[in-house]
Amino acid sequence: MENRESLARPMQRQVLVSFSGIDGAGKSTQIDNLRARLASAGYRTELLAFWDDVVVFSRYREDFVHKVYKSERGIGAPDKPVERRDKNVRKWYLTLARHALYLLDALHLAWIVAKARRSKADVIIMDRYIYDEWANLPLGNPLSRAYIRMVHELVPHPDVAYLLDADPDAARRRKPEYPVEFMRECRRSYRRLADLLGTMTTIQPLPLEQAKMSVEGAMRVMLGDEIGAAGIQRIEQLPAA
Repeated sequence: MENRESLARPMQRQVLVSFSGIDGAGKSTQIDNLRARLASAGYRTELLAFWDDVVVFSRYREDFVHKVYKSERGIGAPDKPVERRDKNVRKWYLTLARHALYLLDALHLAWIVAKARRSKADVIIMDRYIYDEWANLPLGNPLSRAYIRMVHELVPHPDVAYLLDADPDAARRRKPEYPVEFMRECRRSYRRLADLLGTMTTIQPLPLEQAKMSVEGAMRVMLGDEIGAAGIQRIEQLPAA
């Protein structure tokens, strides 16, 4: 969706923002809050969901894990947990397939972002990014790391790539879908990926309001770079939560 409120002062260029992190890290909450803050300051946003808008053959990939690995459908909630079997299935042949499929996703991502840049949005926000797929790869393997470095050159680099760090136990209580030990492993993978890429802005596990302030703080810096000193008054319309 796009907020159509016009800007008094256009930005010099569009800003691309992505949110990544383990399931239950609070991505949707932070995205909703940031979009509201940007709208209140007059910035137009466009939201893209990685699985819905970018992933190729998403329906077939989802059907495969449901049929072969009996993965439960739906999104886990505290009062209705589900047992997912997809990215937590680490068979060697699935790892090979993931490398190939993630390359296709990366190429499609570049096309989707280029298409989104033709819109009138000032800020394009991605709910998950290619980083969330790379965190599923065996990052201890030098070939996988070389693959990630290579494909990283093919995809658009977000102006702000948020990594929402989270305590796996707390995240699983909010969104019970995967075993907690797997979520701990995912958290380690995200941290390792952030070190490998060196381009992610990590938001440490914090109470909700403090986490919102950290996300908004990084965005203020970006907006300051994009609209210059004359736009500082507009940035101040993004108050800390």
